[in-house]
Amino acid sequence: MPPKNTQPKYRQIADYLREGILNGTYPAGQPLPSEESLAKQFGVTRPTVRQGLTELRASGLVEAIMGRGTFARSPHGRPSHTRPRGVRRTTDGRYAEADGLRWTDAEPPVATRTDAPLALADLLRIPPGEPMFTYDALQTADQGHLRQLHRTYVPFSVLLDTMYEEEAPPPAPDLYNALAELGHELHFTEYIRTRMPLPDQAQALRLSDGVPLLHVLRVTLTETDNPLALEEFHLPGDELELSFRL
Repeated sequence: MPPKNTQPKYRQIADYLREGILNGTYPAGQPLPSEESLAKQFGVTRPTVRQGLTELRASGLVEAIMGRGTFARSPHGRPSHTRPRGVRRTTDGRYAEADGLRWTDAEPPVATRTDAPLALADLLRIPPGEPMFTYDALQTADQGHLRQLHRTYVPFSVLLDTMYEEEAPPPAPDLYNALAELGHELHFTEYIRTRMPLPDQAQALRLSDGVPLLHVLRVTLTETDNPLALEEFHLPGDELELSFRL
């Protein structure tokens, strides 16, 4: 006689569906059994079924689509978008994003004054609290199918004795060309990690429950590795992969 399953019913449902998604019984993009059929199968109420589905959404294995049902998401499938990372030089010597996409700002970015927090000050090698020019932008490409949050930071100390001492430089990527015109030969370092989004980030990027962010920090450096500026990119972490040419 097999041992009795003592787990809560909602977790039994979650485990049953998880196994089906991972072994291919429920392929990515295909609907899962309805709440009603799962309730009958496990002898529970529909709220208990929803509790199990919530657990799967939190782990990114299912997606609920309003009016259509709940659909499987495979952790093994290739993403639908691949984004080359980095900065390239165009034929006229200007700097441009390596992905070649034409990003559009939802609203014209406006420079604001912020103080450097400890983590960013460390990357920029400036004292915490040093004032910076900061730009924030929600950007879209491919007719709105691609979205990212982009923030540019430029420490005041970098701009001393330049034409931008009193007037903010442009945000990246135009910032690169402005820095080059000040006589800098630029190169870049990126740091990438994942984390769960804050509510406003999930809303802006239209992320489903359980979908993480790709959080990219890019530091712009001189030829002698002195930091000049820093950017933050927040990207959807479900249907996107980043590629790097090494």
